[in-house]
Amino acid sequence: MKIKIVNKSKHRLPLYETNASAGVDLRANLDEPVVLKPLERSLIPTGLFIELPVGYEAQIRPRSGLAIKKGITLLNTPGTIDADYRGEIKIILANISNEEFVVNDGERIAQMVIASHEQAEWIEVDELKETERGAGGFGSTGTK
Repeated sequence: MKIKIVNKSKHRLPLYETNASAGVDLRANLDEPVVLKPLERSLIPTGLFIELPVGYEAQIRPRSGLAIKKGITLLNTPGTIDADYRGEIKIILANISNEEFVVNDGERIAQMVIASHEQAEWIEVDELKETERGAGGFGSTGTK
């Protein structure tokens, strides 16, 4: 799949680190470091702009290494970039640790996965077909 991208950052284009990678890493594009205090969040620019084909979205997800090692995650996860959005990709980075975290220019802060999707046609009905599970949710199927 070919996707048009404008790179206004100081960094190379995102790339797949292995030939089986589902996502590409996104880098912070900063003029100066951003300090995230515990429980603080910040909108971090990437300098990237994309043009997706209709029927596709870009999903923005946390990086597992930052999450487990530093307690850094993303809010609104996964974030969705729609095919008609033309603005800069920005990352809502959150520090859920007890220590400050410094985001430096060029640091890999998130990953982006391109996925196809469908738009549903809603059919209003008076009732839904019964299932064994029914309305059970939030752990209703057990823990084992």
